Amino acid sequence: MKAPQECRNMAELRVEIDALDRQLVALLARRATYIDRATELKPAEGLPARIDDRVEAVVSKVRASAQETGLDADLAEALWRRLIDWSIAREEQVLGR
Repeated sequence: MKAPQECRNMAELRVEIDALDRQLVALLARRATYIDRATELKPAEGLPARIDDRVEAVVSKVRASAQETGLDADLAEALWRRLIDWSIAREEQVLGR
């Protein structure tokens, strides 16, 4: 991948953004496989789909990571809360509420 400063025009920049988007989608798909595994493990441990303390711990870690990398922490939190809500809904389809 080229660094943003190496892109000479918008066409080159868009190629790099599209490549990053494909990587992000692949990582999100991989994350979803862990959510699916959670639906197999949680019943044996008596755990519900939503564990509020875990949600807040994940959000806190994401905010810290965002701040370390220069990403807007509010944006990261909003994205992750949506991702977490989707993940919990996915788990609830299997586990029930």
